Amino acid sequence: MSIHVPVMVREVMEFLRPESGKNYLDGTVGGGGHAAEILARSRPDGRLLGLDWDLQAIETARVRLKDFGDRFVGRQANFTQARQILSEIDWEKVHGIVLDLGLSSYHLESSERGFSFQADARLDMRMDRRQSFDAYRLVNTAPVSELEKLIREYGEEPRARRVAAAIGSRRKRKAIETTKELADLVEGVVGRTRTSHHPATRTFQALRIAVNRELENLRTFLADAYDLLHHEGRMVILSFHSLEDRLVKTAFRTWNRNCLCPPKAPYCQCGWSQKARILTARPLSPSQEEIQLNPRARSAKLRAVERV
Repeated sequence: MSIHVPVMVREVMEFLRPESGKNYLDGTVGGGGHAAEILARSRPDGRLLGLDWDLQAIETARVRLKDFGDRFVGRQANFTQARQILSEIDWEKVHGIVLDLGLSSYHLESSERGFSFQADARLDMRMDRRQSFDAYRLVNTAPVSELEKLIREYGEEPRARRVAAAIGSRRKRKAIETTKELADLVEGVVGRTRTSHHPATRTFQALRIAVNRELENLRTFLADAYDLLHHEGRMVILSFHSLEDRLVKTAFRTWNRNCLCPPKAPYCQCGWSQKARILTARPLSPSQEEIQLNPRARSAKLRAVERV
């Protein structure tokens, strides 16, 4: 298995500005790529809490970051649990937060996890293997209308109705058990295109998002994530598709506003005040050089804010 290559490390560090004596949160620690850079730049006594739903990711991060000793604290948890865990370790707030919402190389290349159609495996797609609901159950039991909706909304697949209908028809005869079965079925409906993307890419994205409640979790986190930051603390989020980026953009713009009242309101009644200052007028994208070295970075969008 190859080493997971973190995305846009230079840009993340430029906005996060790690310093000694400060605490940081990596809510998607994965293989520890961004975490290692934060800890290295915050020597001698900067600390980092790393969260990940995936136990394998936490174990990998602990091995990679062992030389940083107790400056790294790892927990198997979703970033929606950040407030609770920060309280448990007596940090309360942090000086910087990073979220990398992309799927790691570990998930793509671990055939038994059932995330990718590049290897044949049982449909799974669970980030947290403690949960019982997986892609197999979703594909084989969800109403066709629900499948159509999530494939259209989460996968932005224009042929969602046909894909969902094909799944419904196939599973009447036999359960769809593996990634290859599903990928071949979708390819038969969508057909090959001139792009480099496999025809099943959008459908697999939709199923993964649904199984792991990715957008719901991001909404929950963004509801009050600014409150996890110290004054002038910074948050950097890397998103990888338009649905995620839209949620991040909306939250950051809301935090940046001084008032949430309707434009025609005669005076402010909302009691809202600016929570954060946007640092990225537009989302940043990886350089062409980085994309050549790491093609999986190509769809990354970086947005950053600073608490006021």
